[in-house]
Amino acid sequence: MNMKTSKWLLLLVSVVMLTGCGSTKNIPYFQNSDKIDYEQSKYLYDACIMPKDILTITVSTVNPDAAIPFNQTVPTALNQNTRTSYSQPALQTYLVDNMGFIEYPVVGSLNVGGLTKSACERLIHDKIKPYMNANENPVVTVRMANYKISVLGEVARPGMYNVGNEKINILEALAQAGDLTIYGVREKVKLIREDATGRKEIHELDLTDANIISSPYYYLQQNDIVYVEPNKVKAKNSSVGATTSLWFTATSIVISLTSLLYNILK
Repeated sequence: MNMKTSKWLLLLVSVVMLTGCGSTKNIPYFQNSDKIDYEQSKYLYDACIMPKDILTITVSTVNPDAAIPFNQTVPTALNQNTRTSYSQPALQTYLVDNMGFIEYPVVGSLNVGGLTKSACERLIHDKIKPYMNANENPVVTVRMANYKISVLGEVARPGMYNVGNEKINILEALAQAGDLTIYGVREKVKLIREDATGRKEIHELDLTDANIISSPYYYLQQNDIVYVEPNKVKAKNSSVGATTSLWFTATSIVISLTSLLYNILK
């Protein structure tokens, strides 16, 4: 193969590679971080209780007997060699119904839907205080046992993730999923959210815009779904499917045969 032919082949390969590569200008996050107003991001997020949340509620008192009626327990079944046994009792959990109510011992129905944890703790404190001695000041702790989010699409580890501290932002969620792949569209990350009435909404988040830290959707709610769509390069590759490798193999064979015949016939 002479020098001229080699140059043409090199040029062809270069064109193919450049065509398949996307622009790198949209890869970095927070591209305008030097132009945003950080005061607008100054707020603390506190999750609100939603229908179908599962709550654990613990009451602590100076006299342990005073808290017993409000700390209901249930046995935990274990299956060992087809024989059922029971472990230590676990604290009773409370499922929030579609109207936002739970059934709590002694006091009955409580409307906790839409409340933050601290507001729910104050509500329960005020409801159970009349059932205790005047010198008792119960400490109520509420936790959400099923706080989770899902991350799908062009990320390294798509899946469902539990959130132990009941607070997570969009970047932390993507970090748990191993971050976006190089094929993920960073300007149009979709957030699917369902409110307390069952209404679903889809919001688009631009990770390349530093103003995302001031977005009302920066912090994720329980059961939020984050979807990262593939860019055009990945979509085209997916449409070709398994024939891609065969196409490249056939192209390589054709180039090799052409080069061989050229050298024989010249």
